[in-house]
Formats: sequence, structure tokens, C-alpha cells
Amino acid sequence: MTVDLRKDFVNYAKSLNAASEDKNIRTAISRAVTSYRNTVAETLERFPHTPALAEEVQEIKRQSMANLDNLLETAMASVERNKGKAFYAKDHQAALDIALGIIGKGKTVVKGKSMLGEELHLREYLEDNGNEVWETDLGEFILQLRKERPMHILSPSIHVPREQVAEVFTKFFGKVVPPDIAEEVKVVKEFLREKYFTADIGISGANVVAADTGAMVIIENEGNVRLATGAPPVHIVMVGVEKLVPTFQEAMKVAEVTWRYAQYGVPGYVNIVSGPSKTGDIEKVTTYGAHGPKEFYVIFVDNGRNEMAHEEKFSQALHCLRCGGCMYECPVFQVTAGHFGHTYMGGIGAIWTAFVSGGMEKAAPLVYSCLRCGRCVERCPMSINVPAMIGELRERVIYGKLEG
Repeated sequence: MTVDLRKDFVNYAKSLNAASEDKNIRTAISRAVTSYRNTVAETLERFPHTPALAEEVQEIKRQSMANLDNLLETAMASVERNKGKAFYAKDHQAALDIALGIIGKGKTVVKGKSMLGEELHLREYLEDNGNEVWETDLGEFILQLRKERPMHILSPSIHVPREQVAEVFTKFFGKVVPPDIAEEVKVVKEFLREKYFTADIGISGANVVAADTGAMVIIENEGNVRLATGAPPVHIVMVGVEKLVPTFQEAMKVAEVTWRYAQYGVPGYVNIVSGPSKTGDIEKVTTYGAHGPKEFYVIFVDNGRNEMAHEEKFSQALHCLRCGGCMYECPVFQVTAGHFGHTYMGGIGAIWTAFVSGGMEKAAPLVYSCLRCGRCVERCPMSINVPAMIGELRERVIYGKLEG
């Protein structure tokens, strides 16, 4: 074991042990687990076709990952046909450079929740280069003020109780904000409303991308993404290539399965964006830049995903829909939250860490936290065999294959 790897193990163990003794985490996660299980059970009872649809989506994802290069080419051509601009970023730095090249410096940016953004440390990079960047998801906004990373991919501030939120908001807004959730939501809504309409740039991710039409499907509940991508004059989508599927119809199937296992019968909003805003109401002449953005950019990010796609033992990890269900079933996550993770969390997070976010040295401690119990597989709509992949990663750690 290298010195650096030993240090990573020690620091990670301290973080994990401290998290396991944190009463706030224990309380918040136990409530979340109960709520998640009850809601999903009720939802699947109301929509009994969902498990069969999930099996269909498994095949869609399998074929998509086997045909990733062609799908990317098709999607980029579709974006351009729709009067957007498409870019391909091979790695982490390329993605950041492309984004900064579009944005420049001295701009105000409003941003939707994005695990890819966390992977790239996008907000921090743009801020370091002279921009004002605001997270618009409530949970991400809380963490931005607390200078913390997400503890769950869907509910990033799941470990922060309302009392602590009130303390953070009282300090930031310079007035007393009571520990009342409705009041906490209200004060953020009032603050961000002005940001949406004065921002120069809106940034979002996408849950799934239809290559044939170039349509970006974005699932949300708060309405922040709709505002962040509809009000500013420029919209930038930053999305991992693994989100590509061949057709719009297949994209909607992926979306439906995603939101069902993410605890929703139907989400508050499903945004479908394929290009800049346009109108043809005067003499049927298409003019771009109507009420929404005049400029539309899509950055397709690889950053290790293609390598994963070509590794037979790990390609299935790219099928992950980011529904977050596996985390609620994971015994380790239930007592440590996102401390069992680097950027991506839980057992599946260990695999993503190895390939796209930190490499094997950051993944190694996570690999040895996973119990390989298989509860995540039982919950996963894609039936991703995480225990088998964890076993393979352990072998790679043992035999010193840490080039990751």
C-alpha cells in the first residue's frame, strides 16, 4: 500500500466513524428511509407496469452503451440542426475549459442540481475565474452556504435538519429566519427570484438525452431548473455521455422509470429542451431568441465513461439512472450518509469514483466499506450487480492496479 493510499484510508475511516456517531445523520436518514420505502411501495402499487418497464429500460441502456460513439455523433448533429452548439469534452479539464470559454468572466450564473457539476467542481472553477455562481436547488443552496458537498444524489442536504438550516440562513440573509421549513423555503425563493432574471447564464444537467432529436429531458420538482434554463439569455447543458439513448420514445421510458424509483408517481416538472427559444408567429419566419434563451450549448462529457463502457466487468455501472434508491437500502449509507462516498456515493459510487472521479486511490477506501450484501441490487431498477464489481475492484487494489 502506498503512503498516499494509506493516508486516504486513515482520513476516510475518521470521517466514516465520525459520521456514524452523528445523531443528526442518524435521525435524518432513518426518516428518509422510511419515507422512501413507503412512497415507492405506494407508487409501484399505483403504477404496476413500472418493474416491467424497468426491464425494458435495462435493454435500452445496454444497447446504448454498446453503441455510445454513434449515439454521440448523432446527438451532436441533432443539437447543431436545432441551432444549438455541441461540444465533446474528453476529460475533466476539457469540460471546464469549454464551459469557461462560453461563459467568460464577470458573469452571473444560475445552476441546477447536477452530479456531473459536482464531479467537475464546476461552481468552484467558475467562481475562481471571476464569476458569481448560485446553486438554485434548495439543498444545493444550503450546502453552498455551508461549504459542504452533497450527502445524497437527490437530496443533497439530507443530513441538515431545519434548525441548522435556520442558523445558516439567519447568518447569510442578515435577519432572523425561524426553523420553520415553509419560512426557510420562502426566504430562498425571494432571494433567487431576482438572480434568475438578472443572470447571464443558466446551467443544467440532463437526466436522459434522445440522440435522434437532441432533446434534453430534465426531471425536477422545485421549478428552479425551469427558471434557471428559461430566463437567462444563455443555456448551457453539461451532460455525461452515458445519458444518451437512441430515440425520444426511449428517453421518455428511461425518464418514467427514473422518477418512479426516485420516489415520485410523477415529478413536478419534466423539462424537454432541444435548442434556443424561437418563434415563427410573424409570417412563419423562424426567429431565435423569443422569451427564452437565444443561445444554447451542450457539452457532452466523457471523463472516463468510454473507458468504463469498454470494460465488460464494469459497463453495467453506466446504466445507473441516479434514482438514489440503492442508498436508502445500503446498511453503511444508513448510518454514515454520503460520507460513504467521494463525489458519488454508496457501492455504485465506488465504481464511479474509480473511473471518473478520483481514480482507484480515492475508490479503494469505498471498496472496502461496501458489505457486498446485495440489498442495492434488489432495489435497483437496472439490477446493477454492484457486489460483483466491488469484488473486481478489490482484486485490482490488492494487485496494485491503481492507475485507475
